[in-house]
Amino acid sequence: MHSKPIFIKHANQMITLKGSSAQPLTKEKMSELHIIEDGAVWIEEDIIKSAGTTAELEADYQSRLQEAEIIDASGKILLPGLVDPHTHLVYAGSREEEFNMRLNGATYMEIMNNGGGIHATTSMTRKASEDELVLASLVRLDRFLKHGVTTIEAKSGYGLDWETERKQLTAAKKADELHPVDVVRTFMGAHAVPAEFKENPDAFIDLVIEEMLPKVAEEKLAEFNDIFCERGVFTPKQSRKLLEAGKKLGLTPKIHADEIEPYEGAELAAEVGAISADHLLRASDKGMEMMAEKGVIGVLLPGTAFFLMAEAARGRRMIDKGVPVALSTDCNPGSSPTCSMPFMMNLACMHMGLTPAEAITAATINAAHAINRAKEVGSIEAGKKADLLLLNVPNYMQMQYHYGMNHTDTVIKNGEVVVKGGSLCCQQ
Repeated sequence: MHSKPIFIKHANQMITLKGSSAQPLTKEKMSELHIIEDGAVWIEEDIIKSAGTTAELEADYQSRLQEAEIIDASGKILLPGLVDPHTHLVYAGSREEEFNMRLNGATYMEIMNNGGGIHATTSMTRKASEDELVLASLVRLDRFLKHGVTTIEAKSGYGLDWETERKQLTAAKKADELHPVDVVRTFMGAHAVPAEFKENPDAFIDLVIEEMLPKVAEEKLAEFNDIFCERGVFTPKQSRKLLEAGKKLGLTPKIHADEIEPYEGAELAAEVGAISADHLLRASDKGMEMMAEKGVIGVLLPGTAFFLMAEAARGRRMIDKGVPVALSTDCNPGSSPTCSMPFMMNLACMHMGLTPAEAITAATINAAHAINRAKEVGSIEAGKKADLLLLNVPNYMQMQYHYGMNHTDTVIKNGEVVVKGGSLCCQQ
């Protein structure tokens, strides 16, 4: 915990997103950034105590300025730390050979059905020790932090057996304890059908429900429960059964929905009361309308479509229909091996039709809502965690205009400066 206050002053633009903690932003409200010019923040311990103009805060804290660490943000913008609400952080190995296979015409599902894809990573993750998984996760968390991400979600799902699923969740918990980035855990035992259950996926769903879910809940290993609802993986009926079973144990539903083809995943997310439906590349208009009605957050993963060379999700249409949209990297070894949320924001603007303002909302407060953290992070308001990001651009529009670049200058996490001048600080 920081031993003295931090005073950030003279930010060209301070993007506060104030007043958005109660519910995710939709439609035109996704463009309301609540910008303060010549903005300033006063931080004590790990909490934002006050946010306003530099003149206002200098007057309010005049008697205490000498005791504060002062950060001059002149020429920069200040915004909340980015939130990544959908990652597969904990895994072993890599799958670069599949990238070459896709460039030569193989599809994602063809690779997976021939023993590659999720199954390949499952095999490598089963063989890895927990310590190896923790170490690999910490390396990725450093990369996230250098790109301005201060909170992420991390799924299991590369075990498909209890021993490895538990190992992944425990590794995520240890990484959370060892690293400044907050790691929120999701159980995804139903990420794929294991080879040994290929002819009887219903039996695998029963195994997850009867043996794995109770242990996840009892040991408090995760707070969310996810499933890959896709033709050739798990059906809507199987997905509903598993998600409803998780709800009875206190696990909030999430769902990988309509990624490869329309499969009523968005509709199912609304029907089971999921906090989010993710991917949604092929979501139907009806599914979008049902999600909007129920307030289900659409977590869009532009990097996945980009890396798989597929048509992106219809982000513009979702926003226009009232779906609260969030963004994520989908960091994983097969379909989106990246930790760059800024690049996801670029892609969302260029390939999904979001505006620069909407992309910021989707990567901060709406992303925080997608993992039930909006009361703590995602906006710059008194009482929230001091998770802040300074970027080397004079206005928020340039974040997307200068695309494919990491503009991160300073990251403050829980009131501590953890990135300075774009580099991790020594305490990292």
